[in-house]
Amino acid sequence: MTAPMSTNSLTAGRYIVLVIDDAPETLGMVSDALEDDGMTVLVARSGAEGIHLAQRVRPDVILLDAMMPEMDGFETCRRLKSPPLSETAPVIFMTGLSDGAHILAGLEAGGVDYVTKPVVVDELIARITRHVMNARAIHSARTALEYSGQSVLAVTSDGRLSWGTPGALARIEDQEGATLFEAGRAVPDLRLWLTEIIRQPVSQARPLVIGPLTLTVIGQADDELILRLRADTGRSETERLESAFELTAREAEVLLWLSHGKTNRDIADILTLSARTVNKHLEQIFHKMGVDNRTSAAVKADRILQTT
Repeated sequence: MTAPMSTNSLTAGRYIVLVIDDAPETLGMVSDALEDDGMTVLVARSGAEGIHLAQRVRPDVILLDAMMPEMDGFETCRRLKSPPLSETAPVIFMTGLSDGAHILAGLEAGGVDYVTKPVVVDELIARITRHVMNARAIHSARTALEYSGQSVLAVTSDGRLSWGTPGALARIEDQEGATLFEAGRAVPDLRLWLTEIIRQPVSQARPLVIGPLTLTVIGQADDELILRLRADTGRSETERLESAFELTAREAEVLLWLSHGKTNRDIADILTLSARTVNKHLEQIFHKMGVDNRTSAAVKADRILQTT
């Protein structure tokens, strides 16, 4: 029941669906229904086979049976979603287990949804469509970050690495004198910092320094915290900004916190300055940088910090 493989799902039918299930009757029924709807279907009879297929092909969505021998669906999902695989396709669990504990286990393993067996085909197709469209929108945003050269990570509030741009993942793999994740989970210092962050507004979150690496919160999406990762190059960030834009030390500090997404009030509190003084510094900063607004200044500063 499998269709020819393709490495580009955007040009191969509507979607590429990977179905991982050890039950032949489920595989046959689901495959036939999805193929009749114009989708390309790949099938795997075990978690290990499914992981192998996911590495060879880039599916748009993965349908995963929760209960399988040897490696169950929960462990399969964890391996798919953890480095080095870091599979981005949404995982929808198919299960006869409808109690809350099993549903929670599927979501904690990295799944986005679940359907109960026997599968209702129309409902399944609707869920596939919704999750694939959401995933493509997220993929577009991530691609934009990658092209801009940003080193960005997404981490769940419980410390699980969700995704990262190539630059950020390369730094994590190289470790560069600091370990942030072990087996896809945050090390204790990072996990403690994440716990503190979710209890306060993002704008008030201070950066975390682990060895030569600095992590800064730049946003939050659902259960994921979006972090910028920077590596120490021998000069402090303020020194690099001073040199690049001919700023004073204090102006560089203000610009640094501006690039971290802080408001004028936040910057004033952090640097123990008055709001009026911060505004005066920003006037000089904008003049020296040749910009006329906060966004332009933050973008130019970020480029310097990412490349020097």
